[in-house]
Amino acid sequence: MANFDAFSPNSRLWIYQGQRPFTAEEQAEWNPKLQAFASSWLSHQRQLKAWGGILQDYFVVLMVDEEQADASGCSIDKSVAFIKEMSQATGQDLFERMFFLYRNEEGQIEGLPSTDFAAAFAEGKIKADSPVFNNLVQTKAELESKWEIPLEESWHKNFV
Repeated sequence: MANFDAFSPNSRLWIYQGQRPFTAEEQAEWNPKLQAFASSWLSHQRQLKAWGGILQDYFVVLMVDEEQADASGCSIDKSVAFIKEMSQATGQDLFERMFFLYRNEEGQIEGLPSTDFAAAFAEGKIKADSPVFNNLVQTKAELESKWEIPLEESWHKNFV
């Protein structure tokens, strides 16, 4: 299993999020499965240098160092099938993109459907400087610098 820190900043990634934190039991079950998937992930019969894991209890991340080999359409389809399996097994819709996670004033991660975001902002529960998670980042470098950003700098601001 490749070490997350050993990956190039240009490594491509995909982020899927839960609507609740993964339990310790789910993480104990699924982190090894994610690692096993990543270590056996192929693209056109070529081994991908890949990493998979759960970050911050909510986020499933798959990452590929495409300097070694590119993820192809078929290999991406295999990852989607794997994430669907995980989604069904955990009872979470990991493909729901309109549920937003943010940090509250105590620094804890909370989430709301996009339809409730404006009301939470109006009530002061979420502020312009509240950190939100931008799961549209596409590289490891972006994950490290643009993933958790203030609401006012994110696309989420369009919902308040």
